[in-house]
Amino acid sequence: MDCMLCYADCGSSKRPELTTEQWKGFIDQLVAEDFLHIFFEGGEPFHRADFEEILAHCNRRLYVAIRTHGTLIDAARAERLKTFGVGRLYVDLFAAIPEIQDELTGTPGSFDAAINGIRNALAAGLKVTILGILSRKNYQHLQRYLDLAAELSCDQVGILRLYPLGRAKRNWAELSLSLDEMMSALHSLKVPPGVQLMQSWHPRDGNCCWQNAAVSPHGDSIGCPYLREYVNYGNILETPFVETWNHPLYRELRSNAVEKACPECSATQGTFGGCRATAYAFHGRWSAPDPYCVHTNEGVDLRALPERLLRESE
Repeated sequence: MDCMLCYADCGSSKRPELTTEQWKGFIDQLVAEDFLHIFFEGGEPFHRADFEEILAHCNRRLYVAIRTHGTLIDAARAERLKTFGVGRLYVDLFAAIPEIQDELTGTPGSFDAAINGIRNALAAGLKVTILGILSRKNYQHLQRYLDLAAELSCDQVGILRLYPLGRAKRNWAELSLSLDEMMSALHSLKVPPGVQLMQSWHPRDGNCCWQNAAVSPHGDSIGCPYLREYVNYGNILETPFVETWNHPLYRELRSNAVEKACPECSATQGTFGGCRATAYAFHGRWSAPDPYCVHTNEGVDLRALPERLLRESE
């Protein structure tokens, strides 16, 4: 597939990915250091011929989740994933309307193939979350994600913000919405019984370099998948992964040092200042406020990327 929203910009990198044995060794390190959870995403992880071998190596020692476009999940593979102990699949649908999904993936039939993959996973007893990235292509039929989840018996839907990364950055003018448009679409949603709605707008975002960590396909420690174009804390083939946790910038991003916090969240829950990747993308400062929060947007037009980002994508 040739997805307009691909953050990884698949096919563009000339750097070699880690080998099967290198990934297995890394998994062994995680287990030895008492990590609890591993989350695989891409691109599309199932395009790696050795991916199931890597999953099998986790051997129920870690809680395993996978983010995928779902089109490669046939019934036999779904059963194997269950055997490997996979806890949840996160299936990306860029639109819950077949024609729009196929347009955004550049692949006719991709919507139907993804739905078949979801059905196969559910039939095998796997838990499935449907993910949608809120964009100009889908915001007018956002309710369809929730209705589709109810129809399929999926227990979760995630409506995610659009990040200025990879192909999404190059297609920003066509995909992006104003914050008012996003909030209007989100507030219109009616969540069916039995379906949980997750959103990525909450300013108390403890994920950034704290709850989770991330490693690129090339072995770079990047803290969070959405920081992939902005940071590199060291390569795990050269520096033990746990040591990269103490990189000065890594520590800074965990410090909660932000210029402005959401008044609603900081008063009741404390605050981590929202997404650091988005704050840095739009402001160029790690301590900047998250422009996707209605209280800390400060007049930022999310439909227009800063010139420096546009130059970087050329």
